[in-house]
Amino acid sequence: MPTPTEVSMELGEQLNRQRVKHIVSSYQLDSEDAEAFNGYLEELLNAYSFPLIELAIVETLVDNWITIPMPKGHRFLVQVHDLMKSWESRMIEPNGFSERGMVSTIAPEQFRQITGLDPTPIFGPLTSSQPPTYPLSSGF
Repeated sequence: MPTPTEVSMELGEQLNRQRVKHIVSSYQLDSEDAEAFNGYLEELLNAYSFPLIELAIVETLVDNWITIPMPKGHRFLVQVHDLMKSWESRMIEPNGFSERGMVSTIAPEQFRQITGLDPTPIFGPLTSSQPPTYPLSSGF
């Protein structure tokens, strides 16, 4: 029988997965190659934090809005993964882990408008003294 902590963690992971799937379905990102897309997405969900994946998906969406046709399916996820790898390479410095290289070009309110989701899990609680760029609140 699972402990309350295990149940809570399982529910939290399910909620995080639903947030990612909401973004994917809202923009029909899986395209015709849903099986390949879902397999690759599952690999990313197992390798990276949910907030990082959500933010990378949204930033990749924004980067591709002027592209016709917009990349979808496996091709889209390759771009998402490349973005996360570039963030990861900037966050690891010779003296240890650093979040200085991790800055989003998306503001919390823009994230909310694009996804319809609460930006708090991605950006943390917002304060009125927040700087104009928004660092990611959690690492890998």
